[in-house]
This record gives sequence, structure tokens and C-alpha cells, in this order.
Amino acid sequence: MSLIKQLWLTIVVLLLLAFVGSLLIGVTSSRHYIEQEIRIKNTDNANALALSMSQMEKDPVILELLLAAQFDTGHYRRIELRDPEGEVIEQRIANDHIEDVPGWFVELVRFDIPAGQAVIQDGWQQFGTLELESQHSFAYRSLWRSSLELAGWFAIAGVISLLLASWIVRTIRLPLRDVVSQAQAIGERRFATAREPRTLELREVVQAMNRLSGAVRQMLGEESDKLDQLRRRMQHDSVTAIPTRGPFLDQLQAHLSSDSDDASGTLALVRVARLAEVNQQLGHNATDALLAKVARSLKQLGHLSGDGKVGRLNGSDFALIVPRHHDLETLGSELKTCLEGLSREHDDAISLPSALCEYTQGESRAKLLASLDGALSAAESQEQNGQVILSVPASSVLYTSHEEWRKALKQALDQGVFLAHYPVLDPKGHLIHHEVPSRLRLKEEWQPAGVFLPWVSRLAMSAELDLAVVSAALKDTETSGKPVGINLSAHSLRDGRFVSELLTRIRSRPDCASRLWFELPQSVAMQQPKALQHLCKELLPLGCRMGLEHVSTQFGKIEGLQDLGLTFMKIDGSLSQDIENQSQQQSLLRGMCTLAHSLGIMAIAEGVASRAAANTLFELGMDGVTGPGIRQNKDDQDQD
Repeated sequence: MSLIKQLWLTIVVLLLLAFVGSLLIGVTSSRHYIEQEIRIKNTDNANALALSMSQMEKDPVILELLLAAQFDTGHYRRIELRDPEGEVIEQRIANDHIEDVPGWFVELVRFDIPAGQAVIQDGWQQFGTLELESQHSFAYRSLWRSSLELAGWFAIAGVISLLLASWIVRTIRLPLRDVVSQAQAIGERRFATAREPRTLELREVVQAMNRLSGAVRQMLGEESDKLDQLRRRMQHDSVTAIPTRGPFLDQLQAHLSSDSDDASGTLALVRVARLAEVNQQLGHNATDALLAKVARSLKQLGHLSGDGKVGRLNGSDFALIVPRHHDLETLGSELKTCLEGLSREHDDAISLPSALCEYTQGESRAKLLASLDGALSAAESQEQNGQVILSVPASSVLYTSHEEWRKALKQALDQGVFLAHYPVLDPKGHLIHHEVPSRLRLKEEWQPAGVFLPWVSRLAMSAELDLAVVSAALKDTETSGKPVGINLSAHSLRDGRFVSELLTRIRSRPDCASRLWFELPQSVAMQQPKALQHLCKELLPLGCRMGLEHVSTQFGKIEGLQDLGLTFMKIDGSLSQDIENQSQQQSLLRGMCTLAHSLGIMAIAEGVASRAAANTLFELGMDGVTGPGIRQNKDDQDQD
């Protein structure tokens, strides 16, 4: 039984005890008082009537008339005159009828009052004995009415007491509910802080739990800082503070192998021409400052154009990836303007040629870089700050206009979404869930997400696609009984109707909710923390799982991470590339797993290319793996 129920039960029992006790005491005391008064009245009336009769002539008719007249007043239930030998001379008895009073009450408070007795004299001799009993009905009626009035007043007092108790219980329940919620959150490894209640005992508990949450938050910050420092030391160039060639190329490969909307976009190369001559002309420190300024400018351009990533390929070459960006002319113009500004700052003593091309899913990284490097060399041979934009082959373009793309996507969504299945396995090879990236039928072929997702985002159709994928996933998991992982777009969260429609579809099939694993990019947690918190608050009570994908080492910096209640996180595939041969990278991933487990979050590695890499990742603490090298055993499939 809950504390609130016990408190209410105690209040009700106390009120009932007070009511019953007060009523019993009131009725008993009134009964005793009435019995005493009636006893005195019986005695007084008997003496008065006996005295009158002693002074009268003892004629039987006169005595009978006197007794009859006295009895007819209605105040007596019995008047009896006996001679000295005990024989009845005259007797009057009234019916014991009590109106307006329940019989059970009469039996409960039955009066026990002796009759009043007096001796009648005839001169110096005793004529007889007079016995007299007063009528009790008025006493019962008076006691019943007083009991009703007492019960009524007590009922009013009880209602007021219950209202007051309700207010008191509410003032206790609200902070107690907060304490319980905080305790449950800590049990789920969500270290939230709560306001301190005014109740002393509860305040001490909340203060202790807030200290615990604060200590965990501080620990998260320290661990995140350590991971960030380790990442920078391992992956970042000391001069420009951007990723070096290896981590950047791993990131590019992860994009090319991705099955999400970042599988296509723009890749740009920038070169500081004749770097050795620039170094001699400007000096070592000034050249380092120039390189750092080029890196900052590219980072700023990438941030303004989307979720861009910058890397330093060698001493003079920089690269920029801008996922989901396909307007090469606009990005090229912005890039050239930025580079010309840097060149003018040094009186045009330096040249910063650039080259851009569009990358798509499944392309060879080596061929892509080779063609772009050739374009960069051509740009360097042009005038200062030259630029070459590689055009996309017409054969690779499905549609040429926005209207054609919109019509084709609408038609494809009406035909239905096809879901591919890629397993996510635990260390024992058992299925955690199936990733189900979408496929749309375009140009009579099922196209992967990397082909159409950029256009879905550009045409603001992300919410429609995500809802179609959710409906298809619900049917899939209802049929197979296997859990599925559904990617949601960051653009969908900006649609006010998306969350309500999503909840409606899930609630229509509550049995499937526990098999739905929703994941969003880490960038959503960074850029839309409130929207993510709202989505988690709505989906988690339904039994759904929530997680982040493409997680980097900065996930510890996410605002309110410990309050979200995330179930899992999928670590970006660029961090697990060739992991079995990179000891420093292993230290980084081990730290990320430790930090995730301290929050009760499963750590899953993306883009795992081989079973050897998977075994290494499991040794580092990963709870699951997925990628091109992961295949579910036939026996496990049959078992599932």
C-alpha cells in the first residue's frame, strides 16, 4: 500500500473514531441526563398526586375521576393505585407508541427508569400506594433529534476536515512525487535534479539525490573532456585543430557507405599553393597562422552550409565535406569569395585554388579523390585562386527539376516504402534489432536512401517519408515479431504535426511499441535538444526505445543527456574503421563505452566491416555491432 493511501486511511479512521466516540459519548450522557430527570419527575409527580389524594374523600368514583383526569393529560404511560395488600384499585396504561424514531434506536438507548412511588394516607391509616411512570416517547424523540444534529454537525466538520486533509496531502504528494520521479530517474541512470520541497525530511532526501546527480554530471563532464582531449590528440592537427588525413578519410568513407541522407553531398579541396615559398616569405609562425585561418574559414563555411566537416590531408591541402548539399555553383561561389578574402589579407601574395564535386553513395573513395585532385591541379594552373567544379554525369541524374522530383517522390510514397534489413547483433550473435533503411521505387528501380533523401529534405517531405517508414515498420514487426530500428529525420521534428501523427500510429498498435527502436542523428541532440526531450517524453512511456546515431566523442556534451532516458547510441562508423589495428582508437572507444554504460546506455558500433573488427569492438565494451561485415547466422534467424 502506498504512503498516500496509508495517510488517507489514517485520516478516515481518525475521523470515524472521533465521530463514533463523540456520538457515543453524546448519546450516553444525554441518556443518563434524561433518565435522571424523568426519575425525579416520576417521584415528584407521584408525591404531589398522592398528597392531593390523601386530602380528598376516599370515594372510589372521585379517585377514579382524578386518576383518569391526570392520565388523560398524556404525560404518563402508567398510573396505578394499589391497596395496602397490593391489590389493584385503579390502573391506567398507555400504548408504548413512539413516532418519528427508528425502532433500532429505541432498542439501543432503551431507558431504564423506575416508577415513582408514594403512599396515600386516610387519616392516620395508609389508604394505598400510588405508582407513576412518565411517558418516554418525547425523550426518545428529543434524543434522536439531538443525535441527528450531532451527526450533521460532525458531517460538516468531517467534510471540512477532509478538504483540509486533501490540501495537506496534496502539499505532501507533489514534492513526494518529485522525489519518487527523481529516484526512478536515478534508477534508470537519468541523473536529473529536482527542486527542494519545504518538508524537512523530503528536503534532506532531495538534497542528497541532487548532490548525487551533480556529482554524476560533473563526472560526465570530466570524462567527456578527457575523451575530447584524447580525440584531439589522436585525430587533430596541432596547427589547425582540425582532423588529420586518416580520420577525415574514414569520415568520408563512412558517408560513402552510409544508407542515410548524408550518403551524398559536396566534397571540396583547397590548396595553399607553393606552401614552401609562402613559408619562406611569411615565416614559420605567420604561415602556421595562415593555415589555421584557412581551416577556421572552411569550418565556418561548412557550418553555414550544413553539417560540414573539415580535414587537413597534408601540409598544403584541406578538404571539406558538406553532406546533403548539392548546389555546387552556390557553394563554389561562397568558397571562392572566402578564399579571395584570405588572399587579399596578404596582398595577394598567396594563391588558394579549389575544386568541388558531388559525391554519391557507393562511389569509390580513391577514384573520387583522384578525380578531385586532378581538378585541383587544373585550378592551380589557372589564375590566382582558380576554381574547378566537376560536373555530374547526366546518366547519374534521375530527374532534372524540383517539380519532377516532387511528383516522382509523391508517386513512390503512394506505391509504398520498401524496407531493407540489416541486423544489429550482440556479442553472442543474437539479434538486438534490424535496421530498416527505406527504399523508394524511382525510374522502375528500388533506389537507396542516399539517392532520394537529399531531395526529400530539399522539398520538405521528410515528415511524409518518416511516417510512411513508421507505418511500414509497424507492419513488418507485427508480421515478423522482430524489433526494428527506425531512422527519423531532424527535419521531421520541426514539423509540429509529425509527433502527434507518429504517436497516433504507434498507439493504434500498442503491442508493437516495445519492438520499435527510434534513432536520430547526434546533431539533433546538439541543435534541437528541446524537441528531442519532448519526443523522448512522449515515446518512452509507450515502451519504445530511443537512441542516437552517428555519435562522436562529443556526445557527453549533449545538453541534458542524463535526463533524456536514451536506450542506446550508435557510434559513428568513422571511429571503427580498421579498429583492430589502431590501439589509440581503441582507447578512445573504450572510454566512450564506459561513459555510455555509466548512463545505462547501450553502445553500438556502426559501419563494422569484418568479424575481426566486431570481436575487437566487443572486447572494448560494445554491446552491439552493425555494418557491411555483420551477418546474422541462419540458426539465429530461425530461432528469432
